[in-house]
Amino acid sequence: MKNFVFENSTKVYFGKGCVKEYLACILKNYGDTVMLAYGSGSIKKNGVYDEIMDILLGNGKTVVEFNGIMSNPTYEKVLEGARLAKENNVDFILGVGGGSVMDCCKAVSIAAASTEDVWEHYFARAGVIDFEPLPLGVIVTVSGTGSEMNGGAVITNEKTMVKTGRDYAKCNPKFALLDPTYTYSVPVSQMVSGGFDTLSHIMEIYFSEPDEDNVSDDISEALMKNVIRNLRVAIQNPEDYVARSNLMWDATMAENRIIKMGKTTDFECHQMEHQLGAYTNCNHGFGLAVLHPVYYRHIYQHGQGKFARFATNVWNLNSENKTEEELALAGIEALANFIKEIGLPTTLRELGVEDEAVLKKIADSCGISAGSYKRMTKEEILEIFRECF
Repeated sequence: MKNFVFENSTKVYFGKGCVKEYLACILKNYGDTVMLAYGSGSIKKNGVYDEIMDILLGNGKTVVEFNGIMSNPTYEKVLEGARLAKENNVDFILGVGGGSVMDCCKAVSIAAASTEDVWEHYFARAGVIDFEPLPLGVIVTVSGTGSEMNGGAVITNEKTMVKTGRDYAKCNPKFALLDPTYTYSVPVSQMVSGGFDTLSHIMEIYFSEPDEDNVSDDISEALMKNVIRNLRVAIQNPEDYVARSNLMWDATMAENRIIKMGKTTDFECHQMEHQLGAYTNCNHGFGLAVLHPVYYRHIYQHGQGKFARFATNVWNLNSENKTEEELALAGIEALANFIKEIGLPTTLRELGVEDEAVLKKIADSCGISAGSYKRMTKEEILEIFRECF
């Protein structure tokens, strides 16, 4: 394995009833004014908002609400949250929701404690956070991104049409409360999207060097099989606690940095989807589902052994009478078939992209991953988009 340094400061409380059991005690470690951040307001319909507010107010906290965080959080929304935090002397941020809420809150935690242009210094390019961001805790209601146990935040700058992510260790949530029952009210399509995002994260790490025997790849294979198995179960019964709890922890494990140790990682497909999202505001998991099989058909020959291993160890395909290349392609086809099976889109048209001419702008704006088995060019990225159209 390659050399690495591992760090993760987030304390996780996992399981049914964990919010009621632990939140009040945790709050004693923080100040009196809490910013409660959430999205479109679904937490008010499923009882989560009332439960959390009762705990906050019951422990003497002053609550400042920051709501309306969108599925692709914008830099303008980040600045709005930072202004609110500064004006109300917020001591602590409590983000309740999925990846978009958590990502936005991390960016707000930087902006509320900095006098710099946060986009230019910390998102347009990687910066150095030599100060303490506003403390953040999260309560997860939608699993998939794994944002609850890392410092990563993906933000869209609407003015420059750039969607980008940075991972700063100082932005790790201080704690994360993960109650799988909180995810029951999420629509099945959103659950499937989140589940595929988890699978995508693992594949982006797995399909990269080194290819010799390593712990990270072995764990990744187990996680991928677990996501596939439990997503099938959860689609049939969305309130299957075993399936939903496994999917929730799969998402966290995919992005808490553990399986990245010793790996180069790829994430070219994510960079392509981020720019697709910046231009079209499409659902993240849906976009990844459209792109992955096509992208992998472009790169598999440069990592053929790993793709063949994916076929046998993840999809349990029989290698008998198949060449390594045939097996590698069969694994990609199994992935494509799974995408169709769970009802995810397979073309950009299904995502609402109607103007093929915009694809060149999107392709030209994409970053190039140094970790890909095959180094992409803007021209080949455009070719992939067109094949997906």
